Amino acid sequence: MLQQDIIDNISSGIIGLDADYRVRMINPSAEALLQLSEARIIGQMICELERPDVPWRATLDQAAEEGRAIVRRGLALDTRDGKPTYADIVVSPMREVAYLAFLIELQPVDRLLRINKEENLVHAQETTRTVVRGLAHEIKNPLGGIRGAAQLLARELPQGSLQEYTGIIIQEADRLRDLVDRLLGPNKQPALLPLNVHEVLEHVLQLAVVEAGERLAIVRDYDPSLPTIRGDRAQLIQALLNIVGNALQATDKQPQCALTLRSRSQRQFTIGEHRHRLVCQIDIIDNGPGIPEQITENLFAPMVSGRAEGTGLGLSISQSIVHRHGGLLNYDSRPGETCFTIYLPMDN
Repeated sequence: MLQQDIIDNISSGIIGLDADYRVRMINPSAEALLQLSEARIIGQMICELERPDVPWRATLDQAAEEGRAIVRRGLALDTRDGKPTYADIVVSPMREVAYLAFLIELQPVDRLLRINKEENLVHAQETTRTVVRGLAHEIKNPLGGIRGAAQLLARELPQGSLQEYTGIIIQEADRLRDLVDRLLGPNKQPALLPLNVHEVLEHVLQLAVVEAGERLAIVRDYDPSLPTIRGDRAQLIQALLNIVGNALQATDKQPQCALTLRSRSQRQFTIGEHRHRLVCQIDIIDNGPGIPEQITENLFAPMVSGRAEGTGLGLSISQSIVHRHGGLLNYDSRPGETCFTIYLPMDN
């Protein structure tokens, strides 16, 4: 029905209750906010979700008694992962709908902050890529001239130690060219084909096991109901492998690397300026010491690394690949737990 289609596409969470305070309808935005499926919550009393600072029953009683909408601001809602999300709640009594007695609107107060942060991240990524492309052009042109001159000089020099010097010049010019190419990341647009994201994750884990051996403890937390996504398999493997490789390196001084790979779907999710009906969320979580605070603001910039021997290119390349898929790469880090999250649209 048209009305149901409208409700399903509203970005605010909508929950409908009957006179006994039981859930009779819920839209995808509310499911995503509470991390509860429609099948799991329909028929339950909303009061079963109650926590001390979200007085569902008292608010519903007041709305019924006074016959008007009641607003509660900045309340913490429980979610399935145990992390509360903060939202403004509007409880309105209904008079003209047969099976609904109350309508609850959930508007996450941190939603605008998250969207703004992610928009800034996307813009920063685009700015960085523009700067790197310009820098690469300025570097590769003189490098080509240096290499060509060294080759011509090598032909004029007698055989012996002098040609060793021209060989060094050529080798170093090639090394710098390769470094610039790595800064640019993949030089072709992804070939988007249907693929199973779990098959990609399992392939990455196989490679990680080969590298880390018994030191790696893996936890798989997959959502088997995820549909196929459209992506470039080779590029996504590279993006994920860079993140997993960082996790292994971050925990190399620990007796064990605990690695969790989790997949979920998110509905009505905004990436940059686009709101997607459905996105695939991939979390890569490790038990490392966390990201050094001094590099958090520039973590995805090329040549930024928390290790003295690191090149700082892995995350930059991963970010570029995800961005070319129309997705977003984000992270959350604290000592003992670092989580990199990839969001990939599933509605393209």
